[in-house]
Amino acid sequence: MPDQTPTLAQAFRVWAKIGILSFGGSAAQIAMMHREVGDDKKWLTEKQFLNALSFCMLLPGPEAMQLATYTGWRINGTIGGLMAGLLFVIPGAIVILALATLYAYLGNVPIIEALFWGIKATVVIIVIEALLRVSKKALKRTDHWVIAALAFIGIFFLNIPYPLIVLMAALYGLFINDTSSTPEEQITHRQPLAKTLKTIVIWLVIWWFPILILDQFTDHNILKEIAAFFSKLAVVTFGGAYAVLAYMAQDVVVLKGWLTADQMMDGLGLAETTPGPLILVTEFVGFLAGFAKGGWLLGLTAAIVTLWVTFIPCFLWIFAGAPYIDWIGTQPRLRGALTAITAAVVGVILNLSIWFALHVFFDTVTKSSLGPLTLWQPTLASINPTVTALAILSGYLLLKRHWNVVWVLFLSGGLALLAAQF
Repeated sequence: MPDQTPTLAQAFRVWAKIGILSFGGSAAQIAMMHREVGDDKKWLTEKQFLNALSFCMLLPGPEAMQLATYTGWRINGTIGGLMAGLLFVIPGAIVILALATLYAYLGNVPIIEALFWGIKATVVIIVIEALLRVSKKALKRTDHWVIAALAFIGIFFLNIPYPLIVLMAALYGLFINDTSSTPEEQITHRQPLAKTLKTIVIWLVIWWFPILILDQFTDHNILKEIAAFFSKLAVVTFGGAYAVLAYMAQDVVVLKGWLTADQMMDGLGLAETTPGPLILVTEFVGFLAGFAKGGWLLGLTAAIVTLWVTFIPCFLWIFAGAPYIDWIGTQPRLRGALTAITAAVVGVILNLSIWFALHVFFDTVTKSSLGPLTLWQPTLASINPTVTALAILSGYLLLKRHWNVVWVLFLSGGLALLAAQF
């Protein structure tokens, strides 16, 4: 831990940087946070970072945003947690709103798409670097490697639901894992239950009071429907943004008719190429649903409602559960469960990394089945030479020359824009 707790101003600058540059989905965002708050600033020890990550992976909603909120809470209290969580979301939300507006009026904008492809080429390398670092710290025993491998096989090839993978890893760690080791420090005091209940009540009021006001004072049913629909998603969608899509896509397109299937896929593409959590695709959906019913202003209101009910629950989960994370780490069986989950998380990050890399380097990737196996097959002829070259350059600059990640991101994005002109 740092010798001196960072001031809010110092923390603000770091969280703003992470929020603006957090491209590439949860794996890349966790990688950037690991670099910034772990390796560079040392605001969390490696053990604290991995324990917090394992805990956040158990929660519904975007684990990277929740990890940022926890880290901010740990170093600067509730204000720090709010600042970290909001700065993680707001830059991407602003970009998504701007792009959704352009999309609603003009359709896809090629020059913006080219810029983000250049950025994603660098993000692939950031993810690979983080995967190597995290696996080196998390996989300390043979059974950890086995758990990571089984988690990867289960989610990548067998399409086993992510929550089930985490549950199986936790059960292994709880009942079979080595419980003889003692923690580095003993934590005997837990937060009083009354204080936890107070936190839960406060955040439930913050979450639902605006929705009840909205229900009383608006005649736009679409806003009420959006508030109810995305509030439900915030509670039941374990496993990050891809889990959200599984719950959301059919209802949004088929049952509710808010978007077409093509619009849904375009929204995912925009969310993948912008900073912030991938779950910001919900903002795109909310905006287009409102826009279709009443133009830009209603679309803006619908986007705000969507963001509110998507992310406010994340603060509830973290502020209620964060005080217990260190205590969990001192309980042998619970610590064993978290350790096993952390090993499984390595496999999950590997899955996301390969999936992301395939879709960055190849324009066409086909999903097929072979018995119980799910296979992702890139069309070799569809490889994007520009993106591939930029990724190689980024790999050299980051891994060999150890350039600052910000400069590499800007360089890669600029070169992609230049290449798009020819």
